[in-house]
Amino acid sequence: MASSRRIPEATVARLPVYLRTLAEAAEDGVSTISSERLAELAGVNAAKVRKDLSHLGSYGTRGVGYDVDYLAYQMSRELGLTEERAVVIVGAGNLGQALANYGGFSSRGFPILAVVDSDPAKVGRVIAGVRVRPVEDLPAIVAEAVNTIGVVATPAGVAQSVADRLVEAGVRSILNFAPVVLTVPDEVLVRKVDLATELQILSFYQQRSSRRSPRRSSAGAA
Repeated sequence: MASSRRIPEATVARLPVYLRTLAEAAEDGVSTISSERLAELAGVNAAKVRKDLSHLGSYGTRGVGYDVDYLAYQMSRELGLTEERAVVIVGAGNLGQALANYGGFSSRGFPILAVVDSDPAKVGRVIAGVRVRPVEDLPAIVAEAVNTIGVVATPAGVAQSVADRLVEAGVRSILNFAPVVLTVPDEVLVRKVDLATELQILSFYQQRSSRRSPRRSSAGAA
């Protein structure tokens, strides 16, 4: 089982990046890695990597670095990835279909258990090898797996009712792609993915960058 030590949220957010980096290093035949090299590959500074890894325990060897496979295992354990966590996608529209077709879920321990929808015209269709089931089947679907994560891939107008159904079915972790804030019980964890917000943030930085560029160009010409 994962340790009960408290790990800062910022560190938890970076662990998947480190884990992906370690997986790529292992594929390249790398058996040990230094914090400096891990930082370089993950795009963060070495001090931050060392601080993040200190929350996991002392797994490195001075002058040698970290054993890639063992460190990846420890990160996987802390992230709860040593057990499969099935995914139920609610919404078989364009977004739901794209998510179901994304092979990265299953390869990282999140198999698609089911896709459900309230539209009778979509029920029965097969998406990425999974047959769309009616939303009324949610309780039975969730009962099929020990750990289930619900994914809300519906329009904003019905997202809250979908979240309510997931909670009633026993889901305690929800990934929300709908552009709306969900209200759930305290024991239910919700992570929101708002693609429009991310684009707006990128727009902000792009605008600032473009404003600076003419000044740099003028200075260079001078």
